Amino acid sequence: MSPQTSDRDSLEKTQKKNKVHLFLSSSGIDILEKKTKYMLYTCPLSTVSFCAVLPTMPKVFGFVAQHPALDTYHCYLFQSQKFSHVLVSMIGDAFRVVKKEENVRGQRDLIVEALRHKNKVLQRENAALIQRLEEK
Repeated sequence: MSPQTSDRDSLEKTQKKNKVHLFLSSSGIDILEKKTKYMLYTCPLSTVSFCAVLPTMPKVFGFVAQHPALDTYHCYLFQSQKFSHVLVSMIGDAFRVVKKEENVRGQRDLIVEALRHKNKVLQRENAALIQRLEEK
């Protein structure tokens, strides 16, 4: 690379220009090859740890996600002529919704466990009272 070539130029020259479709749902981000609709990657939103637009190149955005089976992280980069900021915002919103739902679900699980415990305590207390009544 010559000193006159910027990082942006070298990045654009070495990039693969495969077109993909991104599908965003509450379960994750699916990346499909545009022509064949072949699933290239799927990333559960719970594994996404970062999402942003590249400050020096506003058309480039990406996210970092933990590999579901390995203890590694993968960085996914995309280029969009018009929608980089919108896509990052949508991924961030979906991520926040999923985290909020997981938190609510976790709180519900704690409430259910607390109620089960309280039920067992009351059943023991009831059994003890029945026994005391039978003794009298």
